[in-house]
Amino acid sequence: MQSRRTRLTATAAGAVIGLFLASGCAPAQDQKSATEAPTATEAPSAAPSAKASVAPLTVAQLKSLALKIEEVPQAREPLDAREPLPEGTGRSFPPVSVPACRPLIDVRNGEASFARVFQHFNWKENIMGGSSTLASYEDGQAERRFAELKRSLATCRHYEGEGFVGPYSATVTTEAPPEFGEEAVSFREIIPMGPANGGDRNEQFVVVRTGNTIATFTELSIGKDLFFPPELITRQVERLRNAQPS
Repeated sequence: MQSRRTRLTATAAGAVIGLFLASGCAPAQDQKSATEAPTATEAPSAAPSAKASVAPLTVAQLKSLALKIEEVPQAREPLDAREPLPEGTGRSFPPVSVPACRPLIDVRNGEASFARVFQHFNWKENIMGGSSTLASYEDGQAERRFAELKRSLATCRHYEGEGFVGPYSATVTTEAPPEFGEEAVSFREIIPMGPANGGDRNEQFVVVRTGNTIATFTELSIGKDLFFPPELITRQVERLRNAQPS
């Protein structure tokens, strides 16, 4: 009986990891020098000074800001932050069945960002594990992308797609907005896996905008609700906030 349970766990983990892969990382402002007061024959300039743009964080900066293994005692090594594969080198999949649901996938994966890195967390108490994506954007783009995500969550409840192990059907459920960063949302995607695999694939997503960055944290489980450790989210978001000009 013990051997049969071990084989079942390995089968479920293999199927889930395949789908998991399918759903799928400090500049300073210029200071203007003071000018002399205008003379009687000089007219003061009426045009307001343009706000200096803030350069987005680079891949190297995001990697340096990512969590380190000594900060995550509940995870096994390695915990390196990595860049995505070069565009065009990985396998591509057709669009999901509901276009309004697409931002749920694009934003959490850091698509259209200036730079991004990924981390995978191999938890000691959960073999399914978790992950994080840290993405930086040009000025104003993070707010726009996050607004797209919130609009998608307001309408998207179900969609179908295709992953490494074949077609899947996902149900989306929203959770109470968490208190992280400047904006945050939390939702789950449930994918039926069948009794032979131990239950439904259940993945939590917590997406947080902080300045010009968007961080996504995921926790994967089978047949139950698990949560990405909130203390790690707080630490990572605070680090991103401190790395950007206020």
